[in-house]
Amino acid sequence: MLAKLYDWVDERLDITPMWRDLADHEVPEHVNPAYHFSAFVYCFGGLTFFTIVIQILSGMFLTMYYVPDISRAWDSVFYLQNKVAYGQIVRGMHHWGASVTIVMVFLHTLRVFFTGAYKKPRELNWVVGVLLFFVILGLGFTGYLLPWDMKALFATKVGMQIAASVPFIGGWIQTLLQGSDIVGAQTLARFFAIHVFFLPAVLLGLLAAHFIMIRRQGISGPL
Repeated sequence: MLAKLYDWVDERLDITPMWRDLADHEVPEHVNPAYHFSAFVYCFGGLTFFTIVIQILSGMFLTMYYVPDISRAWDSVFYLQNKVAYGQIVRGMHHWGASVTIVMVFLHTLRVFFTGAYKKPRELNWVVGVLLFFVILGLGFTGYLLPWDMKALFATKVGMQIAASVPFIGGWIQTLLQGSDIVGAQTLARFFAIHVFFLPAVLLGLLAAHFIMIRRQGISGPL
């Protein structure tokens, strides 16, 4: 059945060459763990992408139950955690996956730096990777407030104070993120929109650019 469906789609869109191009792409010997033990450090990029996919899928599930309102946010998280089938597992995956993603991005960045993979002709890809790192940090910061408990509230207040201390534009950044004089309903609504819509859109765009450049330039050589 699936083979017939694939043949039907392939006859109209000619998708087989695209899959062959991906499958036949040669991988350098130095990134094959069967030949070099140090090749495992080249897995950090793929593992990072895997954790990002987990975050996206689990986040889509969470948004079906979460209510971005200060009077109902905590209740919606409690309901998801205790009443929804497998809700505790999915929320746990999203919660711990956020920390794992940041760690994996950091390790991948270290690998790129210490192997010199940021040098010509991959400077632009290095810039994209650094931007990805900051976007993921932003996702972690904005997502921390969404449960709307005391820990999230006071942590976000500290974050707003740090943002306000930025020279020249600190006040503007604080107003943009906070939305009012206090961390309240406007802040929660803005953090939800940034976390669910704006930053994921930037993330997907940067990932696409990252993968396209890797495809064009290939995997960097050994140290």
